[in-house]
Amino acid sequence: MSWLQRNEQLRMLPGLVRWSALALLVAVLSGTASAWFLMGLEWATSTRDSHHWLLAGLPVAGAVVAWVYLKFGQSVEAGNNLLIDEVHDPKKVVPLRMAPLILVSTVISHLFGASVGREGTAVQMGGSLADQLTHVFRLRHDDRRILLMSGISAGFASVFGTPLAGAVFGLEVLALGRMRYDALLPCVVAAMAADQVCLLWGVHHTHYDAGVLPSVTAWGLLAVTVAGLAFGLVGKLFAWATHQLGARFKQHVPFAPWRAALGGAVVAALIWGLDAWRYAGLGVPVIEEAFQHPLAWWDAPAKLALTVLSLGSGFKGGEVTPLFFIGATLGNALAPVLQQPYTLLAAVGFVGVFAGAANTPLACTLMAIELFGSQVGLYALLACTVSYLFSGHNGIYRSQRIGQPKHRGGVAGVRLGEVGQAEVVRPPAEPPSAGH
Repeated sequence: MSWLQRNEQLRMLPGLVRWSALALLVAVLSGTASAWFLMGLEWATSTRDSHHWLLAGLPVAGAVVAWVYLKFGQSVEAGNNLLIDEVHDPKKVVPLRMAPLILVSTVISHLFGASVGREGTAVQMGGSLADQLTHVFRLRHDDRRILLMSGISAGFASVFGTPLAGAVFGLEVLALGRMRYDALLPCVVAAMAADQVCLLWGVHHTHYDAGVLPSVTAWGLLAVTVAGLAFGLVGKLFAWATHQLGARFKQHVPFAPWRAALGGAVVAALIWGLDAWRYAGLGVPVIEEAFQHPLAWWDAPAKLALTVLSLGSGFKGGEVTPLFFIGATLGNALAPVLQQPYTLLAAVGFVGVFAGAANTPLACTLMAIELFGSQVGLYALLACTVSYLFSGHNGIYRSQRIGQPKHRGGVAGVRLGEVGQAEVVRPPAEPPSAGH
């Protein structure tokens, strides 16, 4: 190795040490927040399950949370989309109030029976807490972007216990088809450390037992491809329906507390009237059932409808665990049609619908491997890739940029929420190579 090469490595050391230290600070903050949040969520779920009468308070709970956000949280109400926007176009530090507001409001949503998730809460807490270090260390815009990305990775990794997926999620979720590798080390360190911090608080994540999965066969790959197409279309439907319902609610019911009260009343009436308690909250027991025995075909559409209604009317939480529910139960229902074990299709569906809805096929593939073992790897990669392609230029995060369109006629360089209003931007032609 030459002196220049050695010198180059030495020049990298201060940056490596600096970013590792910052990522560890982010991990401590985010992992601790996720641990407290998961403990609160466990309390809320057990309390609701033992006191079904709490469901009657869902409209009032939704109205109160919406009023609090209206008065004190308008600057952070965009949630994950605000974090993505700040990474792409840094303007001002995310207010610290985002973390306690989303934590308390999500616990309230689950206590009273809304059909919401938890990923959005953890990511928002991780991102907002990480961004507070911008003031402490007087970071530049470029460094602040990396800090926010590490916070996103830390939040995702610690809430699900999936550090590999969390590290890549923070890199992949920002833009379709493009990742920033200058943030790789901070995201990896933050995700790994945040997961360990959360575990040190005594939090244990749900274990989904997929059993022994079948070896790779040609028919299995074909079946998973067909299933992946279905997962992508359902992911697209979920994202489209959530955004459309939210827009219609705002159009016809301008006052946010009334929107949440109306949506909460409909959700409560449906759960109580149809005895649909299995669709309240996260629905983790049903996800576990998807790996144990065949389920009714209507589990997936029922959860999708109640989650869209809950989120569209303004309840706080997240989309990801409901997407796990929808994917696992949809895969379970497709298993006899595609002549595959329901454990296999439940596993790939678990991550496949999320991959299409969030446009994060690589993070979802790694999540499948972390949760179900390496044997699911090829199947999960195929299902997530097909789902990603067939979900189109849609997604649950409207602030995602299109770095590389999914097809030649796609739109580049705009937010997903702007796709309908933007003109097609084609990538510039490559310059001719030398000698031609």
